Amino acid sequence: MQTWGVCMTYVGYQKRKDVWYGAAVQDKQVLATCFSTQEPDLRRLLRRVPHDIPFQVTEEHNQLLANVLNALEEVFNGNDRENYGFKIALDNLSSYTQKVLSCTRLVPVGYVTTYGAISKVVGGIARSVGRVEASNPFPLLIPCHRVVCSDLSIGGYGYGEHVKMDLLQREDRNYEESTNIKVKDRELTLFPAELVKQKQG
Repeated sequence: MQTWGVCMTYVGYQKRKDVWYGAAVQDKQVLATCFSTQEPDLRRLLRRVPHDIPFQVTEEHNQLLANVLNALEEVFNGNDRENYGFKIALDNLSSYTQKVLSCTRLVPVGYVTTYGAISKVVGGIARSVGRVEASNPFPLLIPCHRVVCSDLSIGGYGYGEHVKMDLLQREDRNYEESTNIKVKDRELTLFPAELVKQKQG
């Protein structure tokens, strides 16, 4: 019988329809996530967990772990909700990383933005944004796959460019017009995901 301690980090993995989903949670927040279309990659997940926090890999999932795994599956399959009801632990990341990931989090299903567009909102340069996206501890939950190059080519992705393209194709909502969303006192430009698909065409 699993005894759930408040200060312990719990790491859970589950395979659903040929995709492995993983998450690390502590108390009421998510510390890291990952997914894999091949073998489960526990090392990738554990590298994202703060090193000074004890953890336990468990096959028994508490409600938070179950909810996070469900959310990962939803996003992977091209669905999304504005709020999943759990906290993503950004506090232990640098201020700039928090800004980039918080901005990335606002990009909705069916749209993409660019590294340069995010840099115009949060500061820095496109390459700096790219480095943050490449080390995103919360793939799928914070949709770094919706960030592409300035010419709307697919750009890099830790899980492979083909996986990034597949995600965007499942998220395509046939939007035709670009739009802007307000991020504090600035605007973030969004482009239809369809344009990236056409670019690869």
